[in-house]
Amino acid sequence: MRQDAIIDRAIRRVPDFPKPGILFYDLTSLLAQPEAFRHTVDTMLETYRDVPIDAVAAIEARGFLLAAPFAYKRGVPLILLRKKGKLPGATLSRTFELEYGSDTVEVHREDVSRGGKVLVVDDLVATGGTVEAACELLEEAGAVVTGVFAVVALPFLHYETRLAGRDIVYLQGYASE
Repeated sequence: MRQDAIIDRAIRRVPDFPKPGILFYDLTSLLAQPEAFRHTVDTMLETYRDVPIDAVAAIEARGFLLAAPFAYKRGVPLILLRKKGKLPGATLSRTFELEYGSDTVEVHREDVSRGGKVLVVDDLVATGGTVEAACELLEEAGAVVTGVFAVVALPFLHYETRLAGRDIVYLQGYASE
């Protein structure tokens, strides 16, 4: 399990959010600390320096904040994966289960290039439901998902079951709540 002291120190832990029994790892505190945020983006850039990427797909909402500077520095398009009803054009959508409910993610059809190599970015991988839906949606649109990046991973929630065969990179893992 990967451990990154800068990231670990920057993440706020919120017990019983969004419901009792859930320990929420809040990455907004990381974004509020320039050194930790810079470290995160720089580590992403170094990790994928030699990996061919045609676009970056960011999962709403904190994924946007991580993927945008990465896409800008790499000079590749940023594809937004939004919650249902937030995109005005023709979309593809996928509904999925979370550890505490369900949700739907959508993408503009026209934003995804057929055959394009796409890196999926989110702040945290827990059960893998959101990332699984995002990858399937991009693949349905014709993209090739080359990997998944997250700042935090929670292996104790067994995301690897849903994401078997996917290349998952994260900076900080937690073994249990």
